[in-house]
Amino acid sequence: MILIKTKHMKEVENGEWKANSQKYLKELQAFLDKAENIQNEELKKEIIFQMLKCDNELTILAEEIFNKYKREIEKSLKKMMNNL
Repeated sequence: MILIKTKHMKEVENGEWKANSQKYLKELQAFLDKAENIQNEELKKEIIFQMLKCDNELTILAEEIFNKYKREIEKSLKKMMNNL
């Protein structure tokens, strides 16, 4: 059995899934545009920093889930191959 990796599978493996999401990039730009209007520089920096921390945690969580599914698929494939 030969598996062909899709474009999306390759993006996930290369860590490019987020950077290639036009919707994500659009929403990130919208957030940064709105943050630019905050007059208090210290508050602006704190808000942007906190949003980036949240984004990083969500990215880590998503990549852990991707890896979990990848391991499960690999395990299932090995089991299938052993049963042949």
